[in-house]
Amino acid sequence: MITTQAKLITDTWITITWENYLQLCDDPNYEKAKFYYYNEQGRIEMTPIGNDHSRDHGIICHAIYLYAGLRNIPLNGNDNCSYRKAERKEAQPDLSFYIGDNVNVIPYGTSIVDLNIYTPPNLVIEVSNTSLADDKGEKRLLYEDLGVQEYWIIDVKNVNIIAFQMEEKGSRRITKSQVLPDLEMSILVETLQKSRETNHSEVSRWLLQKWQIN
Repeated sequence: MITTQAKLITDTWITITWENYLQLCDDPNYEKAKFYYYNEQGRIEMTPIGNDHSRDHGIICHAIYLYAGLRNIPLNGNDNCSYRKAERKEAQPDLSFYIGDNVNVIPYGTSIVDLNIYTPPNLVIEVSNTSLADDKGEKRLLYEDLGVQEYWIIDVKNVNIIAFQMEEKGSRRITKSQVLPDLEMSILVETLQKSRETNHSEVSRWLLQKWQIN
């Protein structure tokens, strides 16, 4: 039995039973935390509150919506949504998107998305300021097992994007999105760079010019 009085280790993987992990998920002391579970290990991440993480989160989300709208790509996005499998796996990515034929697969009124009932999101994104090694490692393996099609890591400190296409028994690096056709990672990296130099309205105007349909 996990008690709230016990000092819990956050932002790292700890050995914990699935039952105790579920108790922590319901603990009001961790209402604003993010939870992950994989290979009999749990991870509690306290929600980032810094400017850098928040701004990169916002501009990348905006860029994806803008691109999908201009290209007429059906898309629904989730912010910090929880995805759970009964086989003792769970993830709460920063951003996740259902795209194309999957766009309306999750009905309103759904709390935790049960991946034994619903399909996983096509695209998952982690905005990484202090957790880059884990995002490239254990979380990538978790998203492979959950059946996500594409996984991006926003490297806040190095102003970069590391993108993976998930395959049957692993994942491989990509420079162009497959779930958002013809979207180059280099454009999104440039978006991040420009957001360091000017405001988001100016960046949005630049993206519109870059992606305008003739």
